[in-house]
Amino acid sequence: MAAPEINWDSLAVCFCRLDIMKFYAGGAGLFSGVTVLLYPVSVVKTRMQVASKDTAERSASSVVKGLLKKDGIRGLYKGFATVLTGTIPARIVFLTFLETTKEASFKMVKPFKLSETSQAAIANGIAGMLSAVVSQVVYTPIDVISQKLMVQGYSGHAQYSGGLDVARKLIRSEGFRGLYRGFTLSVITYSPSSAVWWATYGSSQRFLWRFLEDDVKSEEATPSLAKIVLVQAGGGLIAGATASCITTPLDTIKTRLQVTGHGKKISVKQVVKDLIREDGWKGVYRGFCPRLISTSAWGTSMVLAYEYLKRLCVKKDEEAAG
Repeated sequence: MAAPEINWDSLAVCFCRLDIMKFYAGGAGLFSGVTVLLYPVSVVKTRMQVASKDTAERSASSVVKGLLKKDGIRGLYKGFATVLTGTIPARIVFLTFLETTKEASFKMVKPFKLSETSQAAIANGIAGMLSAVVSQVVYTPIDVISQKLMVQGYSGHAQYSGGLDVARKLIRSEGFRGLYRGFTLSVITYSPSSAVWWATYGSSQRFLWRFLEDDVKSEEATPSLAKIVLVQAGGGLIAGATASCITTPLDTIKTRLQVTGHGKKISVKQVVKDLIREDGWKGVYRGFCPRLISTSAWGTSMVLAYEYLKRLCVKKDEEAAG
């Protein structure tokens, strides 16, 4: 038993396709809503990762208290406008490559006669990795600008009047390369993270469906919507936790590299040395708890919205032909 998967080009299940334009428009709204809810966790995580040894506010609770005391609720949404504007095209690019690459990846692994769980893990992992690489071309400048806004005035970091101000100062001091600071490390961070997330999500779904098989009396029975949502949410939580455990050190190093002051040259090696000198090896796991919460909550919310959106945007062959 498994829930029918809806793909862009596949007619193998339910003879259905997606209304792509409706998918993009609905996705912009749904994912923006999820971003509103979870953005404060990203701000807290980022501040924890860049805090120096002498910074008073280094724990999650102290960072939150400091932001609320100084700026109120607005403090938890530093850089939000930049992220909201920039991540919509980035997500469109990501989801487009994810769906098209996933379909091709399933066809590629099919001849190897692997188990359904293994096929799902490999195909989803390949699709997630390649989609992350491509989307970083759009996302990295947004990441750099938003993170500088998140930490402005914190632990000695500069103040800005907004996203455009950050971009102007970066370009003036470093050229357009400044907007892509840490691009290679971003690819190295997000590619395995996305690969692990989607591979775990795809395989854990199959595992959970097999676990629930005994509840279905007929092989032809269609799973209830509640059961589909439960399995997808479970897969999202497992995927988020797994990806966080594996890739948090890379994310911490990348964040520190990207928020370094204008014109300052710092290597990955130096970032790692500074983290270890300040906190020992646990320094590379700074912000782990907020990132675990963010990745798990964001992943679960995103995938539920994503799968719901695909069901919402399905059109039958007759409608598509018309």
